[in-house]
Amino acid sequence: MNSLHSTLFSRVSCFTFRVVARLGAAMSMLSLVAANLAAATGPKALPEGKLPDDARLANLKDLNGYFPFTPSSSKQAWAERKERVRRQLLVTNGLWPLPERTPLNAVVHGLVRRHDYTVEKVFFESLPGFYVTGNLYRPVDQKKSMPAVLCPHGHWRDARFYDKGVDAVRAEIAIGAERFEEGGRNHIQARCVQLARMGCVVFHYDMIGYSDSQQISYERAHRFAKQVAAHNTDKNWALFSPQAESHLQNVFGLQTWNSMRALDFVLTLPGVDPDRLAVTGASGGGTQTFMLAALDDRIDLAVPAVMVSTAMQGGCTCENASLLRVGTGNVEFAALFAPKPQGLTAADDWTVEMETKGFPELKAHYKMLGAPNNVTLWANTHFKHNYNHVSRTAMYSWVNKHFKLGFKDPVLERDYRRLTHEETTVWNSEHPQPDGGVEFERELLAGIDRDSNRQIARAREDAEAYRRLVGGGLEVVIGRTLSEVGDTGFDMSDKIERGDHLEMSGLLKNATHGEEVPIVFLYPKSWNGNTVIWVHERGKSGLFEADGGGYRPTAGVRKLLADGATVIGVDLLYQGEFLKNGSGPGRARKVANPREFAGYTHGFNHSLFARRSHDILSVIDFVHDHERKSDSIDLVGLKGAGHWAAAARALAGEVVTRAAIDTGGFRFHELKDIRHVDFQPGGAKYDDLPGMLAVAAPGKLWLAGEKGAGRKLVEGFYKVAGAVGKLTVGDGGEEAAVAWLTK
Repeated sequence: MNSLHSTLFSRVSCFTFRVVARLGAAMSMLSLVAANLAAATGPKALPEGKLPDDARLANLKDLNGYFPFTPSSSKQAWAERKERVRRQLLVTNGLWPLPERTPLNAVVHGLVRRHDYTVEKVFFESLPGFYVTGNLYRPVDQKKSMPAVLCPHGHWRDARFYDKGVDAVRAEIAIGAERFEEGGRNHIQARCVQLARMGCVVFHYDMIGYSDSQQISYERAHRFAKQVAAHNTDKNWALFSPQAESHLQNVFGLQTWNSMRALDFVLTLPGVDPDRLAVTGASGGGTQTFMLAALDDRIDLAVPAVMVSTAMQGGCTCENASLLRVGTGNVEFAALFAPKPQGLTAADDWTVEMETKGFPELKAHYKMLGAPNNVTLWANTHFKHNYNHVSRTAMYSWVNKHFKLGFKDPVLERDYRRLTHEETTVWNSEHPQPDGGVEFERELLAGIDRDSNRQIARAREDAEAYRRLVGGGLEVVIGRTLSEVGDTGFDMSDKIERGDHLEMSGLLKNATHGEEVPIVFLYPKSWNGNTVIWVHERGKSGLFEADGGGYRPTAGVRKLLADGATVIGVDLLYQGEFLKNGSGPGRARKVANPREFAGYTHGFNHSLFARRSHDILSVIDFVHDHERKSDSIDLVGLKGAGHWAAAARALAGEVVTRAAIDTGGFRFHELKDIRHVDFQPGGAKYDDLPGMLAVAAPGKLWLAGEKGAGRKLVEGFYKVAGAVGKLTVGDGGEEAAVAWLTK
C-alpha cells in the first residue's frame, strides 16, 4: 500500500462513514448499488432523494433579518476586521477605486439674512454634470475657526421644502415631541438653524430625487420596481440594470459620493475647522450619516438617528446595494467610526430594541478601543420614528461637549421663521435647473465607468497595484478568501476498489459556514503527489461516462489517474445531488420583495456564482490542510465551469499550483437577467473574467476560450508580473488540458 493510502486509512477512524460495497454485504444493498451504477452518473454520497444538510438551502436573508454585531477580541483583530468591512463598503458603493475628485464648480447665491444666522443656496458638481443641491447655514458672528456639520435629510416628504402642517405639529407639541408651532413644522430646518446659532457652519443637502436634485428622479431613485429591457444595454446602460449591478453602480453609492463631495465643499469655506467636522441625519439621513462616518476619515463626530439597529436595515433602494450587508450590518457599520464620538437615537420603530440588542455590543466595542464614553444611545422609545426636539436637544449637547462650544446644557432651541420654497430652492432664471432623465443617467454611469476603467488600466502596469486594487475588489465580490473558508472535514459514505484506483465518496463539510457538498476522491494505485480538483458543469458526474451497466472515469480522468494523480470531483451548490429532480435551477433564487432590484437579494446573500466558487475554495482548503503529502494542487474548469474555477483560482493564491481553465468566452457583462444563475454583482467591475484570470499571476495557467482583448489583457499582465513562461494558451478541450497537466 502506497503512502497516500496509508495516510487515508489511518484517518478513516476519524470520519463518520458507512461502507456500502464490501465482501459479505447483503444482497439488497448490492442491488441498490447496481441500480446506482446503472444510472451512469457516478458515485453517490447520499441516499436517493436526500439532499445535503446545507444552510444555503434555507430561506434567503432580507433587509428584515437579524443583524447582530460581535465585538472583536482585541484591537489587532478589530483592525483586520475593520479593513475588510470598510473595503466591503467602498466596493459595494462603487468607490473602489474612488472616482477622480473633479472640480466642484460650486455656486453660492441667494443670501437670506436672519437675526443671528444666514442661509444661502448652493449647488456644485460631485461628478462632471451631476449636481448636489442644498442650503448653507452660517452664523452671523463668524469666527476664525468654526465646526461644520453636514445634514442629510432622510425620507421626509419634500425634505428641504418639508412642512408637516399646523395640525401635525400641534399634535407633537401636545406629547412633548416639539416646542414651537412655526419652527417645529420642519424639523430638518430646525436643526440647521440651531446648529448655526451655536456657531457651526451647516450644509443641508438633498438626497437624489428630492427637492432640487431632480436629474435622477424620485421615482427612479427611491421607487424603482421593474426591470426595463431598454435600459439593459451593452453600452450606456441605466441604473438597476444587470450591467449597472455588475459594475457596482447604484443610487446608494452615488449618494455616498455626494456626501463625500459635500464634505469637500464645506472644507473650501472660510473659517471651517478641519478638525471639527460632524454629520447627522435621521432615517435615510441616518443611513447616509453612518456610511459617510465609516468611509471618510475626516468626520470627527456622528449622530445617526433612528437607523442603527440589529433589525430592519433600511427599506429604500437608496439604502441598499448588492453585496453591502453580506455578513455584516448597520451596527457594525456604526462600529467602524469608533473610537470617535458617536450618538445614536432609538424610537418606537425598528430601533426599539437597540438598548438590549446592538448597543451593549457597540458600547463594549468602544470600551475595547479605550473610549467607552465616546458612544451613547438616547432611547426615546415612547416616540414613533422621528428626529424630534427631544432627540435634537440630545444631539446639540453632544456637539457642544465634544466640539467644546461652551454652552450651558441643556442647549435648547428657540423658535425661528421657516424658509419658504422660494428662499430655499437653488434654481431660478439666473441658475436654470440642469437636464436630467434616463439619458442623463446613462451618460453619468458611462462617465463613472470610464474613470474606473482608466484607474484599473493604470494599475495593470504594476503587479502589486493591480493585485491590491483588483484582488482587493474581488475578495468582496466573491465574498470569501481561502483564509476565510473555515473548518472543513470529510464524512465518507462509500469506498470501492476499482482495480486501478480507489473511489471514495461522501460529503465535504464546512462547519464554519454550515455547508456540505457531495464529493468523490479517485486515488491511483501509485500516487505521484499531485492532486487535481476537476470542476465540471454537471458536477462530479461530469468526471464519469457510461460503461455497460455502470460507469467509469472519462478518458481525461483515466489519463490523470494513470499518470499518478489523485482526481477530485464535486457537486457545487445546485448541482448533482443538490437537485431533487436532476435538473439545474432555471433562475437564481430571490427574496420575497416584489421589486426587481438586485440589491434586495444580493445585498444580504451571496450569489449562486459566488457560492459555487466558495465550494471550490472549500475543496482546495481541505486538500491543502488534510492531504499534506500533496506536492501540488491543480484546478481544472473547462467550458461551462471555467468561470467558477477562475473566481476560485483568483482567491486561492499560491495554494493552487496550476490551473487549466477554458472560459468559453464567458463575460458577466453580457448577462441580461439579474436572476441568471451566473449573475454576479461586481463581476464586470474589475476587468470582468479576464481580471480574475490575470490577478492569479504568476500562478501557472493553461488558458482556452479567450480571444481578442481578454486574451491580450491576461497575457499583458502575466508579462508585467514576470511570468510569461507560466501562461500557456490552448485551443480548448479535455484532451488538450490533460495533456498540459501530464506533460
